[in-house]
Amino acid sequence: MESPYKGKTGLVRLWNAFGYSLAGFRAAYKHEDAFRQEVLLAIVMIPLALWLPVSHIGKALMISSVLLVIVIELLNSAIEATVDRISLENHDLAKRAKDIGSSAVLVSLINVLVVWGLVLTA
Repeated sequence: MESPYKGKTGLVRLWNAFGYSLAGFRAAYKHEDAFRQEVLLAIVMIPLALWLPVSHIGKALMISSVLLVIVIELLNSAIEATVDRISLENHDLAKRAKDIGSSAVLVSLINVLVVWGLVLTA
């Protein structure tokens, strides 16, 4: 079954995509505690990265590492919602999918620590 929105092109498609993106961001913020915590982390850490006396490349790396956490959390939340949509019963594959998504978030958080540590000690 094809989506009726796939035929849209140009500015209409871009506008629709922007609206869907905002809806996804709002849904994640409304329904996902971890996402709200990571947004708070970003609200603190991004201005801090801009304020700290490090090179422009250092600032870019620090900010990118924080934004990567947001991206990975959005993907993890999408995986969890999809798994829950399919079934709420306990299943080994559902657990595996959710655990792998959670591991991706953990790796991205460790990446923040490593990047910030390396930039600040350089």
